[in-house]
Amino acid sequence: MTKRILLGVSASISAYKSADIVRQLTKQGCEVEVIMTRHSTEFITPLTLQTLSRKTVHTDVMAEPIPDQINHIDIVKRHDLFVVAPASANIIGKIANGIADDMLSTTALAVHDMPKLIAPAMNTYMYENPAMQANLVKLNQYGYHIIEPRESLLACGDYGKGALAQPDVIVDEILKALA
Repeated sequence: MTKRILLGVSASISAYKSADIVRQLTKQGCEVEVIMTRHSTEFITPLTLQTLSRKTVHTDVMAEPIPDQINHIDIVKRHDLFVVAPASANIIGKIANGIADDMLSTTALAVHDMPKLIAPAMNTYMYENPAMQANLVKLNQYGYHIIEPRESLLACGDYGKGALAQPDVIVDEILKALA
């Protein structure tokens, strides 16, 4: 049976790595459907992820392509696992605190009865901020598995923990969670 992955992509310079995540998952025989925040589309285009996934990429919570379905609810029902990679400080804060103001955060609140993973990606100072750490604790309490960021030279020139885990690590964590 084909495993169906719902991948959220939020605004981070590492959003381009979501293409490799989609590619690797589809090579493993998974179906991947992508939800992007509006600002993530400034780092990677929906067309790139649509081409790799062969599925519509969702960016607008108000777009309801099937009149008798509520997209952000029904999309959850079609999937076996939910993952956000990369997860910006903004989307982590929204999900941890129940804020639903875009397609990704609204859908995240509808996720239930499936593995949930989140892969943070941000500057070290943001990652180490007590508010961010509290949000990650909340997400863990809500059943999210946190895929730890790596220590690396970051896009801003700082060195430290905050870089998105490598795509193969994220894919491995997804496959483990599905097993």
